[in-house]
Amino acid sequence: MYCLFNKKILIKINAHGHLLPHQRDIPAFMREKEIFWLTEDESHMCQKGWSRPVTHPSFFIDEKIPWMETQNIDHEVLITLSQLYANGYNRHTTNDIIRFQNDFHAEIQATFPKKFTCGFVVQPAFTDDALKEMERCAGLGLRVMCLPTHFYNREEKWESAASEAVFPIFELADQLGLSIEFHPYDAEKMIALQDQYWRFHLIWMCAQTADTHHIFATLDVPNRFTRTRFCFAHGNQFGQMAYGRRLQAYKGRPDLFPGALSPEHNMVAPNVFYDTLVHDIWSLELLLKRQGAEQIVAGLDDPYPLGEMDGVAGSYPGKVLDDAENAGIISTKQKCAIWKENVESWLGFSIPINEL
Repeated sequence: MYCLFNKKILIKINAHGHLLPHQRDIPAFMREKEIFWLTEDESHMCQKGWSRPVTHPSFFIDEKIPWMETQNIDHEVLITLSQLYANGYNRHTTNDIIRFQNDFHAEIQATFPKKFTCGFVVQPAFTDDALKEMERCAGLGLRVMCLPTHFYNREEKWESAASEAVFPIFELADQLGLSIEFHPYDAEKMIALQDQYWRFHLIWMCAQTADTHHIFATLDVPNRFTRTRFCFAHGNQFGQMAYGRRLQAYKGRPDLFPGALSPEHNMVAPNVFYDTLVHDIWSLELLLKRQGAEQIVAGLDDPYPLGEMDGVAGSYPGKVLDDAENAGIISTKQKCAIWKENVESWLGFSIPINEL
């Protein structure tokens, strides 16, 4: 139910949700080029050589808002679809894919401003186009930029989205005062392993996030771009555990870190946030101890079954926070802040209670 503290009712803001367009709204070229489409009955989402089931009605807008009301979620930040990061496509096709995704989110936010803050995506492989799209989307009122943790660059190599090649994008984000979400995808294209037991989602996506966080911190991105507020999806779960190993490496082999900063320098930064989708209270406890409660935001990754979803046995939205509170890992005050004030700190603006 609602988060209660000092007899004040606080709203719940989910900082990590997703929404599918209906098949009728997906441009024909995306099906023709096998980029992304839905089956006619909208039971599966598809790409070339790939499909996955649409596992919950709230993937679509007509069911999303009733679901949010049932789950007492007052506002949601919609992250762009990972399938539309446009890694590996030519410039023209990339621009068409990204413009469709961003226009779809702009329409959702304009139609339901009390319910959704929507993100937009750019492709770092095409820097000039990315900068133009950032300006365009900012003009549409979109203030959350979504970046893949890695992108397929012009040299046909995978590169972290925290690399120096992306600094022009961060510079403009800093000028515009944007929030940025780092989210992993395309692990199966990067890792030469058989797709078995969902390993790319369960292991390698977490490793992708940890890898980009490693580059992000080593290059001191948070202190270079202080007006930008960054968030790492899924709590940067593997990255939290890797801190000690990174520090040992920096001290033991300084020759491998020319011009780099020690992990001690910016382990905690006031403009870097992490969502709560870590699935167990002990991971959340480590996140809390590493980053501090004020840097943690509620994130559900709905409606995916790897998110905190009511359709999954033993799960429901906000379960890890409730379990952590019951175990004494977080206080009620911290839980309330994670659901609202911390999300607003990442967004850079408040969600007025009287407008919901």
